[in-house]
Amino acid sequence: MNRTLVFATALAAGLATSTLSVQAAAQAAAPAAPAAAAPAPQPIPAKVAVVAFEQAVVATNEGQRAVAEIQKKYEPKKAAIDSQAAEVDTLKKQEAALPATASDDARAKLLRDIDTKEKALQRDADDAQTSYQSDLQDAYGKVAQKVGATAVKYVQDHGFTLLLNVGGQPQADPVLWFDQTTDITQAVINEYNKVSGVAAPPPSAPTPAAHKPAQ
Repeated sequence: MNRTLVFATALAAGLATSTLSVQAAAQAAAPAAPAAAAPAPQPIPAKVAVVAFEQAVVATNEGQRAVAEIQKKYEPKKAAIDSQAAEVDTLKKQEAALPATASDDARAKLLRDIDTKEKALQRDADDAQTSYQSDLQDAYGKVAQKVGATAVKYVQDHGFTLLLNVGGQPQADPVLWFDQTTDITQAVINEYNKVSGVAAPPPSAPTPAAHKPAQ
């Protein structure tokens, strides 16, 4: 089995595990809401925008530069792993080419060498893969935060009410941003409380202050 580290596929795997909460970025950029009760949600004409967010992050100039820098950083490690893999393949060919008259000790020694080097190759490849993907995640996250803020500003400036992510991971939230005035969460809670007949729980008693021992 080929145990060499495949950097190209690691890029896709690394980026796939990182998603951005653009809604949080929008809330951080927006002015603080007053302490007074929020107004009732209002229906508004929908204007929906979609973005392939992960692809957009990687396609930016900064994203491409970050990926190129990481790939360059790991070129020596990839070359070393490729060399280890070639050495293991050579030993396997030597073992396969041993004549039937070869001693059991000679064959056993060659098999031990193959096993030792193969385990070292797998360990080094796994370590490099983990480190490589971690670097990709960090780089992606830094660029994604800035791209996310730009995307939110764009939809706000152009009058969109909802921004959906397309082409992302199935487990990721497809809604990246929405107009807060359309959020009916609290209104639904209030309405259900009316029809359920369940009284609100009593307020929690204040936690007593810790008693300090006399000095």
